[in-house]
Amino acid sequence: MLDPKGPIALAERDLLFSATALMLIVVVPVFVMTFWIVLRYRASVQNPNYRPDWDRSNTIEAAIWLVPAALVIAIGTMVWQSAHKLDPYRALSSDQATLNVQVIALDWKWLFIYPDHNIATINELVFPVNAPLRLTMTSDTVMNSLAIPALAGQIYVMAGMKTELNLMASEVGTYAGRNIQYSGDGFPGQTFDAIALSEKEFNQWVATARLSPTALDTTTYASIARPSKSNAVERYRSVAPRLFESVIMKYMAETPASNSDAVE
Repeated sequence: MLDPKGPIALAERDLLFSATALMLIVVVPVFVMTFWIVLRYRASVQNPNYRPDWDRSNTIEAAIWLVPAALVIAIGTMVWQSAHKLDPYRALSSDQATLNVQVIALDWKWLFIYPDHNIATINELVFPVNAPLRLTMTSDTVMNSLAIPALAGQIYVMAGMKTELNLMASEVGTYAGRNIQYSGDGFPGQTFDAIALSEKEFNQWVATARLSPTALDTTTYASIARPSKSNAVERYRSVAPRLFESVIMKYMAETPASNSDAVE
């Protein structure tokens, strides 16, 4: 998180540093004054009792109320603006095409589907550098939380729901990704590599994935959806049509009949 490799992570780090710096305006004087007051007004032979000749100070009252209030307003404004600017659903502007990837959280692995290329992978997210990446996510198990700290913050994925995360890598490299929401016995091994490649290398990787002997049909999906720990990377040359949508829809409950229908 402190070594960002993309514009979203960089903005989040700068926000963290800015908010911390503003809060230190209060925190540092409080600690300094604590030690100074203990030293200055400690009981001693020369000054066994401290009895001030005033019961309140308007200057001190103003400082301890107005300064924190001003900081709260400043930090609140900064965070409010950043919350809209860094909305995970907000598409990133770029002269390169956006890569769409559908993500399904499983026990205890990540399935990445490339609908525009009709391929899929387990625990391997590959994308071009400096190109916007749109992750559309759901879960086929309990709630998970996907995070790639070097590129963007975390976002929850839940069964029967669709969430989205837009991010970008500004440097070629391999970045750690994982689930940060505890999800059972296999949680520690639910990690994946997020790999940013040049456009040429990405196209070569897509061609390699299409040579996989395995297709991700409904039978294969039913097999990989079963719980397993510390999965190795797997690739699939093709994907069953509308697989992502079918995973969401299977959790959609039927609309209950109204009372009048029940009576009839």
